[in-house]
Formats: sequence, C-alpha cells, structure tokens
Amino acid sequence: MKVVIQRVSEASVTIDNEKVAAINQGVLVLLGIVNDDTLDDIKWLSNKIVNLRIFEDDQGVMNTSLLDVGGDAIVVSQFTLHAATKKGNRPSYIKAAKPDIAISLYEDFVKQLNADLGKTVQTGKFGADMKVALVNDGPVTIIIDSKNKE
Repeated sequence: MKVVIQRVSEASVTIDNEKVAAINQGVLVLLGIVNDDTLDDIKWLSNKIVNLRIFEDDQGVMNTSLLDVGGDAIVVSQFTLHAATKKGNRPSYIKAAKPDIAISLYEDFVKQLNADLGKTVQTGKFGADMKVALVNDGPVTIIIDSKNKE
C-alpha cells in the first residue's frame, strides 16, 4: 500500500460537478493498493498517518500530528501511484490491485483511519472521475509505502 500525504489548509473532491468532500486543516491522502496488501498494511499506514508530526507547533516547528491539531482527512483512491514507468513512455498499472480486491481494502483503510482519527474521514468515490482540489500547506508532501517500513 502506498500513500501520498499532503498537508492542506483546504481540500475538496468533486464528482460530476458535485462537491462530495471538503475539509479545511488536515491531510489529503492519495491511496494506491496492490494485490498483496493486507490488514497489517492498513493498520500500520493508518497509525502512521494520524501520528505523523507534520503540523507546526507554537514555535513553528513541525512537531504535532493530525490527532494533535484535530485535523480532518480526505482519502482518494489512486491506482496510478503504482505506475511502472521504467520501460517506454506509457505507464503500466499491472501492479495496481484490480477493483475486486482493491475496493474492500480501500473501504477497510477508510474504516481504520476513521477509528484511529476518532472522526469521520471524507472520501472520493472509488473508480470515479474525480476533480481533486487542494491548497498544499507548506508545501508538505510525504510518500509512504507500507512495504518499506524503514
């Protein structure tokens, strides 16, 4: 499981000209899933996201977490995070999990993040053509892969 976490001062997701998610301070999480992702990947990533110290404290140092600041989150499915670009110019998405596997893992991830954050996480819609808008605060953008727990 791979995520791109962006610290935002605001973010939203629009589908068919309807805004389906909107937050102010928090994180936008782009989530890519592969076939061998498990509940362990979900738990580890969710815990990492809510406790990652990427928000500024009173001294302006990134020393507080999403939990500490009471921030919100939007999760958007993003199979293109697993694009293979080594050969040729057309990305291959062969590593990305197919919907029959990915949908349930995506839903489980959102449930886990809800529980760990202690509030409802907003989402896009799996597989939909989404327009994602954000104001990246900092900018702070972090990529985490659950297969690389260094």
